[in-house]
Amino acid sequence: MFTIVKREEMADGTVILNEITAPKIAVKAQPGQFVILKANENGERIPLTMAETDPEKGTITVIYMVVGKSTELFKSLKVGDTYQNIIGPLGRPTHIEPGKNIICVGGGTGVAVLHPIAKGMKKAGCTVTTIIGARNKDLLILEDKMRQASHELHVCTDDGSYGRKGFVTEVLKEKLEAGGVDQVVAVGPVPMMKFVSLMTKEYGVPTMVSLNPIMVDGTGMCGGCRVTVGNEIKFGCVDGPEFDGHQVDFDELILRLRAYNEEERLSHERCKCEGKDHEHC
Repeated sequence: MFTIVKREEMADGTVILNEITAPKIAVKAQPGQFVILKANENGERIPLTMAETDPEKGTITVIYMVVGKSTELFKSLKVGDTYQNIIGPLGRPTHIEPGKNIICVGGGTGVAVLHPIAKGMKKAGCTVTTIIGARNKDLLILEDKMRQASHELHVCTDDGSYGRKGFVTEVLKEKLEAGGVDQVVAVGPVPMMKFVSLMTKEYGVPTMVSLNPIMVDGTGMCGGCRVTVGNEIKFGCVDGPEFDGHQVDFDELILRLRAYNEEERLSHERCKCEGKDHEHC
């Protein structure tokens, strides 16, 4: 049984943390990998990268933003409730080279994905400088955990309500100009990853991004998660989720992510109208 043992509302209730019992997955999971969760018989299968795993407790932690029908259904689950299915770990683990000077850049809920990567790199002996950002202080997540996973942490907010006012790319540029950076890892909104990759390309610094394209089965069979990387078609679920940011066609990815916006909006509205029990979701 995939039971929720801890639940926390973050970012004014728009971001939810679930710690879930999944001992077999917790033992095998590595940084960068993800799971696919299904709340009930009527729910969709949703891919989420694990923000943390605890093999001793046999739990995994996922963090998600409530943006549509399925995440609204996830939000209705409380401590003691169960997910019908969780499949994983899926995807390729993060490639970590010990001893490197790494800059990790995270935005929004992408910080949850970035956390195990930064933690794993620090454990491997890398020097980890992390830059995280959000639109405002209330939307910032995992600051304390990212501080522990890093040697140096910079916090930015678009409106200046906390930390440094401005975008994460401004701090990144300063670090790149100082030199000595072996690799950049960027996880967050697609436009952020795009601009980070464009910037690091100018400085010749290898950059890894973690993508979350539309996904159905998670095994490479459906092709729904295809992305263009270096003019070749790749599948996010089996070839990724991490790719060379300098090779990703971000403009195509943005268009594909918008493909079902209207259907998702209508589905979400219908779900909210049919009551808090989400019986028909």
